[in-house]
Amino acid sequence: MFDPTWKLILGLLSGVAFGFLLQKGRVAKYEVIVGQFLGRDFTVVKIMATAVIVGAIGIHALLPSGSVALHIKPALWSGILVGGTIFGIGMALLGYCPGTSVVACGEGRKDAYVGLVGMMVGAAVYVFFYANMSLLAGAMGNGGKLTFPQLTGTSPWMWIIPIAAFLITLGWLSRKRKPQLV
Repeated sequence: MFDPTWKLILGLLSGVAFGFLLQKGRVAKYEVIVGQFLGRDFTVVKIMATAVIVGAIGIHALLPSGSVALHIKPALWSGILVGGTIFGIGMALLGYCPGTSVVACGEGRKDAYVGLVGMMVGAAVYVFFYANMSLLAGAMGNGGKLTFPQLTGTSPWMWIIPIAAFLITLGWLSRKRKPQLV
């Protein structure tokens, strides 16, 4: 079953807007990503936290209308461990995550092209070996399709609101202060 055209167009426009915001937020710059790893620049965390909170609010606000649906995937611990390790190694070596790599390609950064080629090769390998990988992904166990609200029997808003407040407070506290001239 295919999604309606309007959903595909909305997804494309959302992706373009997100890429634009990543570029304007300067997170497609190698120096900013490395600064994050070194604990000197928290721009990436702030932008991604904002994206997560806006996304969570948007999705949970639209769920009652039926215009969006949640597709919770099971927590396959082996897959998470191996996939996270591969992702982390790739990001550490390249200096970009997949989203910022695409944005950096759009800016004409040649070093990001290597990452884009790597992502395409990695996706092809994954598709080719999917049957075997899907068996291995659950080797360490399956955590199920539960969410924190389901585990605790609470509303998603009981998680979204405090997390949003925490992240906003953390962002406010970590802002760079300009020195006062005396």
